[in-house]
Amino acid sequence: MTKPLVTILDDEPEIRRMLVDVLEEAGFTTLSFGRARAFEAALAKHAPDVCLVDLSLPDTDGLTLVHRLALEQGAIVIIISGRSQVQDRVTGLELGADDYIIKPFDPAEVVARIRARLRNTKPAPQAGDTASFSGWTAHFDRYILEDDTGGETPFSHAEGEVLRLFLDSPKRLISRTQMQESLGGAASESFDRAMDVRISRLRTKLREDPKNPQLIKTIYGAGYIFLGDVSWA
Repeated sequence: MTKPLVTILDDEPEIRRMLVDVLEEAGFTTLSFGRARAFEAALAKHAPDVCLVDLSLPDTDGLTLVHRLALEQGAIVIIISGRSQVQDRVTGLELGADDYIIKPFDPAEVVARIRARLRNTKPAPQAGDTASFSGWTAHFDRYILEDDTGGETPFSHAEGEVLRLFLDSPKRLISRTQMQESLGGAASESFDRAMDVRISRLRTKLREDPKNPQLIKTIYGAGYIFLGDVSWA
């Protein structure tokens, strides 16, 4: 079985060494970088399963990089940062990160968060990589929404997690607690805000009327329900 590949981008050598040691001991393959340019060049040659990205980088804006990774890479994106304010965490999640770990952290927590995310990305047994619904086709292998004219709209890995959760359980109420348990987030204001943003963006990409959405309905005080008929291929 191929070991999952984790790429690490952090300009602090001690942190890179510590993460490499603990992750490889836990059974992962790693590549580590101190500069964004070398990190992005490596992504052209390797397809990581998880990207660990620090926000305070000397040669690029970390949040911009996280957003680009979320849109262009199929990898899970986890921010590791000393920025502990709620707004920093919310912004990182809104831009497409799958998780946010605050420095200083326990190395065992990083391993646990990565394993939890990898478990959550495994496809449901009945589902393939393509789902059709209401004139749309979601390609989870390419992170693309295709409309009935062939037009394509990309979605991020984080948005894809939420969309797949809906498509796996159409016409069933999904509560906030179920979303938290399925997506591996901690119950918090920032998690709730991140879910709201991801759902809002999915509605926009599905060309929903924000005042009267027909596919992703909010059941106030209870959760959400996806009303489309879904077929998997």
